[in-house]
Amino acid sequence: MGQLRRIGLSWTGGGRVFRGESQGGAPVTIDGDSKAGPGPMETLLFSLAGCTGSDIVDILEKMRVPLTRLDVQIEGERAETQPRRYVRILARYVTEGVAEADEAKLRRAVELSVDRYCSVLHSLRRDIEFTSEIVRR
Repeated sequence: MGQLRRIGLSWTGGGRVFRGESQGGAPVTIDGDSKAGPGPMETLLFSLAGCTGSDIVDILEKMRVPLTRLDVQIEGERAETQPRRYVRILARYVTEGVAEADEAKLRRAVELSVDRYCSVLHSLRRDIEFTSEIVRR
């Protein structure tokens, strides 16, 4: 069995706002109306951007490719009908500091993140086993 991660969110009692903290203790606010914090679907895009961006930084460091800036911009197009899942996602990587001679290494870093390493992207696959349970208090 792989590494187990646990998080929890608690409804604040107002609107669709939930608060919690990461396993490491960082505070998190998710708002279904995207006012007090990003909504759940936006949070998914933030997670994807953070995952693939972290991969690319790590891979380029290992390749010894200098990088002074990396912005990850994600566009997600949602289905018109329920469930309004993402049907198309575009990831745009805006970089500075990568020499033209290292362009192939940058492309390889992106390819490795997308094809092999980005666990958020691979968690979007349809073969994920999902179960749920209800606990009454």
